Amino acid sequence: MITRRCFTQLTASLLPTLGGAPAAWAQSSKEGMPDMARIISGFPAGGTADALARRVGDRMRGQYAGAVVVDNKPGAGGQIGILNLRDSPADGTSLLITPSSMLSIYPYTYPKLRYTLDDVAPVSVGAMFDHGLAVGPGVPESVRTLPDFLAWLQANPNSANYGSPGAGSMPHMLGVLLAQFAKIDMRHIAYRGTVPGMQDLLGGQIPAFWGPIGDYLQHSKGGKLRVLAIAGAKRSPFLPQVPTLTELGHPLKVSEWYGFFLPGKASPDTIKRASQALQAALVHPDVVDYGKQYGLEVKSSSPAQLAQMLKADAEQWRGLIKQTGFTAES
Repeated sequence: MITRRCFTQLTASLLPTLGGAPAAWAQSSKEGMPDMARIISGFPAGGTADALARRVGDRMRGQYAGAVVVDNKPGAGGQIGILNLRDSPADGTSLLITPSSMLSIYPYTYPKLRYTLDDVAPVSVGAMFDHGLAVGPGVPESVRTLPDFLAWLQANPNSANYGSPGAGSMPHMLGVLLAQFAKIDMRHIAYRGTVPGMQDLLGGQIPAFWGPIGDYLQHSKGGKLRVLAIAGAKRSPFLPQVPTLTELGHPLKVSEWYGFFLPGKASPDTIKRASQALQAALVHPDVVDYGKQYGLEVKSSSPAQLAQMLKADAEQWRGLIKQTGFTAES
């Protein structure tokens, strides 16, 4: 795959920009495909969304576009990526991969959100995944379970901090809800994705982190992190020894998904073409097996199925957020 640096240099020299987003790519003569397309990610390189996007892009190369690159646009808990997609041409050369939080939770936690659901067009789900709570070297080795950790927090209130990939995200909300259930004050630290948060967790700068379990797998096996609980409805095949929150008496059963989107103004034909290319890439054994390394259950869907998933998630979270009074500043 072409590196982002090479991509940036090439497009900077050949193409003008429009509103901060690349203008439409020149069309290649072969099968009417564009020379290049990009998959925007609102988080830094190195995380699970980035890994999935790069593998999918490899499979779409030569089928959807001459080259498919990943364009990381981190910031504002994934919002910058969505805004970048919104302002991009609707010709199919700009797609977005995003966790569901940015579309199912943010509209109810950010009072001045700069985008709406009309700004994105569902194309295909990409993968399902679970979030988990992990502790690192900033917590004593004797803390091995969630009850141990909650007891340690009560005894060490000055250390009651946890990180998440972004303010208002599902991991942030899970931390808030767990603190409410356990009746413990916990201070939230928002990061620009999981990668910088994991660095601080591994370095002992923060005691705990809520995030995708795929980011924990390597470090958990190496003994650098201890995953205390996951938020899914059942134990994960990737961390079968880790109990769910419901097993531990906390009434939460939630998972998240990555979805692929086009700009909201994309035509039905453009959406259909992107959907077909994504579905072909996502069912490829190479992509499915690769996703397992990152704790991802890779799968595809039709645009209508993804739209329905988003609608159901938004309705669920709207009621829960209203009930708890959660905001991005909580």
